[in-house]
Amino acid sequence: MMEVFVFAFFAGFGLYAAQSAEQRQRIALLGSHLRKFQLERHMEQLIDGYLRALGESDPERGAPIWSNLESTEATIREELNQLAIDLHEVWGERTRVSRWPIALPFATRMFPGSTFDLRTVVQVHARGFEVTLANADQLVRRDQAYRLTAELLLFQHSCHWFCRSRSVASARLLTLHKTGYEQVLAAVSPQTRQAYLDIVQG
Repeated sequence: MMEVFVFAFFAGFGLYAAQSAEQRQRIALLGSHLRKFQLERHMEQLIDGYLRALGESDPERGAPIWSNLESTEATIREELNQLAIDLHEVWGERTRVSRWPIALPFATRMFPGSTFDLRTVVQVHARGFEVTLANADQLVRRDQAYRLTAELLLFQHSCHWFCRSRSVASARLLTLHKTGYEQVLAAVSPQTRQAYLDIVQG
């Protein structure tokens, strides 16, 4: 009995160590590309700006805030597009993401049929933000801001999913933004939602 316990302990520790090492590699890989930009800071500035603008009851007082946010929106659009281009240069096996809700070591190599490519999903996020910013649907500014926020939160979810797991990404989304994964998915554009689901669901 003791031998079984010892074996299980070391096997579990080995799996934990392997998974931790794999996650560090993923964080380092994505971080090496994200550090070229200031996406996280710009996203925070934009979302905070939206909240300030939406909180103004007087349209005349809100107008300058909306106007000032346009440069941040344009910067995020450029950075997302460039990130998608940069990631395209990474070897495909390194950008595979497991569809399983929890992270297991070597899952993307042993079960490639249960994975999707981060590079492809980032392209969807970049395109979704760009299209919503162009506003062909002629959304009022409030509704456009709501959709742009959802596009960015879904992008952030994909990054956390790649680095950790789907369940961790969803938990972080709920903790950081008090918003559920399904709620964010429902708030992005129909085009983004369909393209995204085609990828992550397979």
